[in-house]
Amino acid sequence: MELSGVSFFGIIVAMVAYLLGMLTIGFMSSRKTETVGDFYLGGRKLGPFVTAMSAEASDMSSWLLMGLPGVAYLSGLAEPVWTAIGLAVGTYINWLVVAKRLRRYSLAANNSITLPQFFSNRFGDKKNILTLIAALVIVIFFIPYTASGFSAIGKLFSTLFHVDYHLAMIVGAIVVIGYTMTGGFLAASMTDLVQSIIMTIALAIVLFFGINQAGGLGAVMENAKGLAGYLSLGASHIPDEGSLFAAGSTSPYGFLTVVSTLAWGLGYFGMPHILLRFMAIEDENKLTLSRRIASIWVVIAMSVAILIGVIGLGMTASGVVPELTSSGSSETIIVTIAHRLSTFGFFPALLAGLILSGIMASTMSTADSQLLAASSSVSQDILTGFFGLKLDSKKLLRVARGSLLVIAVIGVFLAWNPDSSVFRIVSFAWAGFGAAFGPIMLFSLFWRRTTLQGAIAGMVTGGAMIFIWKFMIRPLGGAWNIYELLPAFVLSALAIVIVSLVTKEPDKEVTDTFDQVAAM
Repeated sequence: MELSGVSFFGIIVAMVAYLLGMLTIGFMSSRKTETVGDFYLGGRKLGPFVTAMSAEASDMSSWLLMGLPGVAYLSGLAEPVWTAIGLAVGTYINWLVVAKRLRRYSLAANNSITLPQFFSNRFGDKKNILTLIAALVIVIFFIPYTASGFSAIGKLFSTLFHVDYHLAMIVGAIVVIGYTMTGGFLAASMTDLVQSIIMTIALAIVLFFGINQAGGLGAVMENAKGLAGYLSLGASHIPDEGSLFAAGSTSPYGFLTVVSTLAWGLGYFGMPHILLRFMAIEDENKLTLSRRIASIWVVIAMSVAILIGVIGLGMTASGVVPELTSSGSSETIIVTIAHRLSTFGFFPALLAGLILSGIMASTMSTADSQLLAASSSVSQDILTGFFGLKLDSKKLLRVARGSLLVIAVIGVFLAWNPDSSVFRIVSFAWAGFGAAFGPIMLFSLFWRRTTLQGAIAGMVTGGAMIFIWKFMIRPLGGAWNIYELLPAFVLSALAIVIVSLVTKEPDKEVTDTFDQVAAM
C-alpha cells in the first residue's frame, strides 16, 4: 500500500517527534548519571510507577504489538491465549515473590548493582567464578537478543518507507545507543515509561478503529465463529490453503502443549532487565503498588493485542485490508491497520504515526535494557569483578559506556541479514535466561542450604540444556516437542538441589546474611 504525501508527512512528523523525545530524555538523564552505580541501577531511585511500567515495557518488546496479534490472526485463540495466561501468571508471581526479597538481598549482599555480582556476593564467591559464568550467559543470550531488536526496527522502517533495510536499522540503533549510552539505566527506565504509554495508546487506537472498520464487534465475532476451532482454547485453527475464510480445519491443542506454552511464565524469574528494576526501586514498600500496576497493564495489553488479531481478520473479511497469509506477513497486521488509518487525512496520519511509534517503542524499550545488562556484564562483572581491573569512578563510567557501544556495534553486525528471524531469537533467549537464572534466583532467595557449587551446577545445567533440548531432543517430535524452557528449568532446579546436598554447607557469613534478610 503506497502512502500519499499527506499520509507520509503525518507519519513522519509523529515518528520524528517520538525519536527526538527519546534522545531528549537520555540527555536529561545524563545529568543525574555520575557514577557507575547510577549508570547501571539509577542510584536505586525509581518510583513505583516508573518501576512497574519500565519493567513491563522492557519485557514485552515488539512481540506484544506484532507477534501476539499475528498468531491470533492466523491460528485463532488457543496459542496466544495460553501464552498470555502463562506470562500474566509469571508476571504476578515474580512481583509477589521475588521483587521485595531481591531488593533487600541485593543491598545486604555488598550492595550488588548487577545480577552476576549479586549471585557471587550471595554465595560468598571470593574468586567471582559465578560472576563470570553469569556474565557470559548474559552476553551469549543478550547480544543476539539486542540484534533482534535492531532488526525489527530496520524491518519496520524499510517496510513503511521503502528505504534500505541496513540504513533504517542503523538509524534506529543509533537512537537507542544514543539515549542509553548518555543516560544509562535512568534514561532506559524513563524512556521505557514513555514508551509503555505510547504502546498503550497505540493499542487503544488500533482497537477502536479496527472494530469500526470491520463493521462492529458483532461482525468480527461472527466471522471468527465461522472458522473451525478459531475461538477454541483446545484446538488451533488451520486455514485452508489459498484462503483464510474457508472453514479450514483444526489441530488439537492438548494438555502437554498447554503446559509447554504456559511455561513461558517461568522465564520471568531469570530475566536480568526485569530483575534489575526490582533492585532499583527507591522504596521497597511501594513494590505492592508496582505489582498491581504491572499486573493489570500486562493483562489488559495482552488481551487487547490478541483481540486486535481477531479484529484484523475481520477487517480482511470485510475487504478493508488485504489478506496476510503467512506467519511473517500476519505479524504486520497492526502496520497494515495503521496504513489504512493514515489514508483518512493528516490528523489520522499523525495517529497512524503514533501507532507505528508504539511498535518501535516496544522494540526499543527492550533493546535499551538488553544493552545495559550486556554492557554491565562486560565492564562491571568480567573486567572489574573477575579480572580485578582497578579504575576510579569516572574511568569506570567511561568503560561502562564504551562497553555498551562495542556490544551495540556487534548487535548491528548480527542484525545485518534482513531475513533473520526476530521472534525465534526472542523465544530462544527467553528460554536461556529463564533456565540459567530462574531456578538459582529462587533458590538463592529462599533456600538457606543452597551452596556455591549448587549454584554453579544449576546455572550451567540450565544454560546447556537449552541448547541440548532445542537442537537435539525437541526435533525428535511427539512428546519431546515441548518448549525447551520447561525441561531445562526443571533439570537446573534438580542440579541445584542435588549438588547443594552433597557439598559442604555454606559458610556462617553466608547463612547469617540469609537469616538477616529472611528476618526483615
